[in-house]
Amino acid sequence: MLKFDQVLHARLGSLKEAVTDWSEVITKLEKAEDKAVDGLRRKAEKADWAGENAGVTREFVTKTAKEFGDALKEATSIRNILRDVHGEFQAAKGDLEKLVESAPGKGIRIGADGVVGYLVHPDSRSKDYDGPKPEQADFDAMRSAIKKAVDRANEADDVASRALRSLAGKGKHNFSDTSFDGLKDAAKTQDAEDARLAYELYKKGDDATPEEIDKLNRLFKDNADDRFFAERFALEVGPKGSMEYWADMGDPSDGSRLGADHSDKLKEFQKNWGLTLASATHSTSPEMEQWKADVIKAGSEPIQTRGSSPYGFQVMSNLMRVGDYDDKFLRDYGNALVVTERKLTYDGTLPASRAWERMQPSHLNWLGGGLGQDPVVGYMEALGHNPKASTEFFNSNIDLTPDNSKDNKKLDAFDYFTKDREWPEEVNDKGDRSKEPGYNALGHALESATTGHPYDAPADGLKDVRTGENAEVMQKVVERYGSDPKHMHEQPGMDDSLGKMGAAYIDEFNRSLEQDSDTIMEEKKNSPFGYSNEDGTSKFGEKFNAGLLWNRGDAVNFMGIVSQSEVGHGQLSAAQMLYTTSVLDEVGPKPGTDLTDDRNLTDARTTLRIGGEAQGIMDQSRMAQIDKDYEKDSEEHKKAVGKTTEWVKFGTGVVVTGGVAALTGGAGGALVPLAAETAGGAVVTFLGMEAADIAEKYEKDELLKKKSDDLKNEALAMGKDNALLPGIAYANAPGWSEKDSNYLDEQLVENVRNARMNARDNALPDPYEKK
Repeated sequence: MLKFDQVLHARLGSLKEAVTDWSEVITKLEKAEDKAVDGLRRKAEKADWAGENAGVTREFVTKTAKEFGDALKEATSIRNILRDVHGEFQAAKGDLEKLVESAPGKGIRIGADGVVGYLVHPDSRSKDYDGPKPEQADFDAMRSAIKKAVDRANEADDVASRALRSLAGKGKHNFSDTSFDGLKDAAKTQDAEDARLAYELYKKGDDATPEEIDKLNRLFKDNADDRFFAERFALEVGPKGSMEYWADMGDPSDGSRLGADHSDKLKEFQKNWGLTLASATHSTSPEMEQWKADVIKAGSEPIQTRGSSPYGFQVMSNLMRVGDYDDKFLRDYGNALVVTERKLTYDGTLPASRAWERMQPSHLNWLGGGLGQDPVVGYMEALGHNPKASTEFFNSNIDLTPDNSKDNKKLDAFDYFTKDREWPEEVNDKGDRSKEPGYNALGHALESATTGHPYDAPADGLKDVRTGENAEVMQKVVERYGSDPKHMHEQPGMDDSLGKMGAAYIDEFNRSLEQDSDTIMEEKKNSPFGYSNEDGTSKFGEKFNAGLLWNRGDAVNFMGIVSQSEVGHGQLSAAQMLYTTSVLDEVGPKPGTDLTDDRNLTDARTTLRIGGEAQGIMDQSRMAQIDKDYEKDSEEHKKAVGKTTEWVKFGTGVVVTGGVAALTGGAGGALVPLAAETAGGAVVTFLGMEAADIAEKYEKDELLKKKSDDLKNEALAMGKDNALLPGIAYANAPGWSEKDSNYLDEQLVENVRNARMNARDNALPDPYEKK
C-alpha cells in the first residue's frame, strides 16, 4: 500500500525507461514473429515429410512459431501495463505536488506524512494577523483531494502488479497468450476472474466452510464499488439465485451450523452481498435491466428451501438493508412490494403481518432488528440510503392495479406507511417483540427524504442540499406527527428520526415562530430566518419567498410533541442553539457598528427572542411529559429531570462544513442548517463555551435526595441560562471592544428572559398518556 510521501516523491524515470525498453523489445519480436510465421511455419506446412518425422517435426515447428506470437503478445501487454501505470503514477504525483504548492495560500500545512493542519494555528496568531483563516470545510476538501490522489496511485499499483504476475506465471516454458490493452482492460479481466471465483464459492451454498465464507467476504471487499465486478457476479448468480442462496442460508433445517456458530460472519456477509448487488443495479446494460425486472417479478413468488418458503420480497429486502440501490429500481421495487402486500391482505382488510407470515420462518436478517420477516423494513432501510428515491416515493401515489389503466386505484405512499399500515412486530435489539424495528426503518427513510442525505451519511463534507421536493415531504411529516402526540409515542423508535428531521428544518421552524398569528402562512417582512439564496429568495421555490412551510401553530405543536421525547428534546435543543448563534453571526451588527442606534440591534434581538421562546417550548413540553410518565419524587422522575440538560454536551462532536453543522456527539447525529456557509466568530466562540448540565451538578445520590419540584425548577433555570449562550457567545466573539461587548450582553440577554416567559403563553400540546 503506497503512502502519501511515496507517491509525492516517487522517482518515475526508471519506469519510463522500462516502457521505452519494452517498446524496443516489441519491435524486435515483431520482426522475429514475421520470420517465424513466414519462414518456419509456412515451410513446415509445405514440406513433404513422411513417417514419424512428419507428425513430430511439423507440430514442433508450428508450436515454436506460435511462441514467437505469444512472446509478442506478452511483451506488448507488459509494455501497455507499464505505460498506463506510469501515466497514473505521474498524474497522482502531479496532483499531490499541486496540493502541496497551493496549501500555504489557503493557510494550510501538509505534513511529510500527508497530515493536514493549520499553517499558523489560531492560538499562535498575532493580533494583526491578516493571513488566510481556513475553515473545517477547507481542511476536509484538502484531505479528500489528497486521499483521491493516493487512492489513484494505489489502485493502479494493485491492478498492474496483479496483471504482471498473471503474465509471468502462466508457465515456466511457455509465453502467455493473454493480451492486455492497458490497465482498464486488465482491471476488467481481473474483475471477471474474481466474479467467477465468487460464483464458484456461491455454488457451495450453506455447505461452505467458515473459511470459504471469509474468502467470499474478502472478494466482495476487494471489489467494493467496482461496478463491473458487481454486474458480472449478479449476472453469474442470477436474480433468483441470490434469493435462493440467501433463503437457504437462513434455513437451519438442513443441518447447517453456519448461522448458529458463525452469525458474525453472516452479518458481514449480508452487508457485503447487499453492497455488491446495490452497485450492480446502477448498470444500464440490457442484461442488468432484465435482471432488475426479474428480481421484481420474483418478489411475489415463494422461494423454496428445505424447511421454509419465504416470498422473494422477504429475501431480497434483507439484502437491500445496506448500499445505494438504483433510483428507478427502488421505486419500481417498492411499488410492486406494496401491490403484493395489498393483494395478500385482501386490500388491507387483514393486517400486514398476515401477508408475510410463513409456516417456518427463515432467519433472513443478521444485521439486528428482527429475523427479517417484514420485507418493508429492509426496503425502508434501502430508501434511507437513497435520498432521491425516498423523496420521490413519499411524494407519490402507488398504482395498486398497474395492469388496469381504467380503475385509477391509487394509494398515497406517505399516508399508507405513516398512518394506515399496521406494522408487524419483530424482535428488536433488546430481544423483545416490538414494532420498533419497522418504525426505526421508516424513520430512516423519512430522514433521507427530508434532508437529501442518506440517514447515516458520514459528517465530513456534508452540505445543505434540501430541495422543494424534500420540503414537501417534511410538510407531511409536520402535519402528521404534529397533529397528535400519539402518532409519535405509539411508533417506538420514531422519536429519534423526528428529532433529526426537526433539527434539519430548525431554520424554517424559527421563521414560523416569528409570526404573531398561529394560522397566517406569510412570513414577517425581512425575516432573518429561513433557507434562502443570497438574494433572499427561498431555495424551496418562488412559492416560499414570502410563504411559510407551516404556520406558527403547527411549528409549536411539532416542536412541542417531539420534545416530549428525551432524545427529540436533546436534538432540537442542540439544533436551536447552534442555529440561533449562526443567525446572530449573519444578521447582527459587526464590530465597529454604532450600537447607540438601537435599530442596528433589531435583527439580533428578534433572533434571540425567537431562539429563547423555542427553547422554552421544548423545555416545558419535556417537563410536562416527565410529570405524566413518572410519579412525582420517584427515582425515575428525578433521573428523567436530571437528563433534561444533558444535550448541552453536543459541543464535543460538531463538524461545521458547507452551511451545516453535523452533531456527532451527545445529540446523536443531527444535521443543523446554519445561516452562512462557514462558521462565524459567534459560532466558534459558542462551541468553546461551557454549558450548565444538572446531571453533572449533582452526583447520582445527591440528585435522588432532591425534591422533584426543586429539581424541575433548577433544570428549567439551567435551560434558561443555556438559552442565553448564543447571545453571550455573540457578545464575546473576536472584534468587539470590552465596552461594546458588555453593552451587547446587557441588551441581548434581556430578550431571552422575556422570550422564556412568552413560551408559557403558547398552547402547548398535551403530554401523551401511556395506555
